[in-house]
Amino acid sequence: MRKKLLAFDLDGTLAPSKAPLPDRMGELLDRALKTFQVCIISGGKYELFQRQILANLPSEPAQLENLHLMPTSGTRYYAFRPGSGWQQIYAENLTKDQKTKIIAALDKGFSESGWRSKKPWGQLIEDRESQITLSTLGQEAPLEAKEAWDPNGEKKQKLRAIIAPMIPEFEVRAAGTTSIDVTKPGIDKAYGMRKLMKITGIEKGEILYMGDKLVEGGNDYPVKAMGIDSIEVSHWEDTATALTGILEAAG
Repeated sequence: MRKKLLAFDLDGTLAPSKAPLPDRMGELLDRALKTFQVCIISGGKYELFQRQILANLPSEPAQLENLHLMPTSGTRYYAFRPGSGWQQIYAENLTKDQKTKIIAALDKGFSESGWRSKKPWGQLIEDRESQITLSTLGQEAPLEAKEAWDPNGEKKQKLRAIIAPMIPEFEVRAAGTTSIDVTKPGIDKAYGMRKLMKITGIEKGEILYMGDKLVEGGNDYPVKAMGIDSIEVSHWEDTATALTGILEAAG
């Protein structure tokens, strides 16, 4: 079945962690938007999408109508409306009590892991309204330190295994380079993709997904598990290579 929608994770897939979209990737996404619908779904909050993606995407408004933004693992959805700009279409926010329980579990689990740094780079636990995120080295940690902390992803998986049993009523996922994301039960990137399929009328077989956390327990895995064709990448350069081939094949 011909692909109509290309979906991407953000950090580690389209750009280095919390870094601006590289120029080459910006140009490729601009080209893709002229042929495909494009979705970007990530654990990051909308403000990061603005800084990382939109500030370095050279697309005209006509192309932006083909771009779907899904921050915080698909618990929020933004679409471009001519004359109005980017509009929030839905948000699956957590309640105050849910946030309190999740934050306590993340804090306790992180302490039990023995990996808590005495001098983190910024905030460790961030309330993103529809998602709570633990960044093991802090929200502002440099990329070099993050990549060195858990190069093969084993620490994040072990940390998830500690935290998940404490809050079984929530989704707990190993996410970005050093992150653990928690959302309401049943809400993950597959949930976001199903919502998008309903909104756009695009079928599962018409979607191709690229992400760097497609292993079981990773925050990209639910998309693969629901049967969407997926390509695993390690860095944005891998994505650029794959996307170049797709665009050349599409003409």
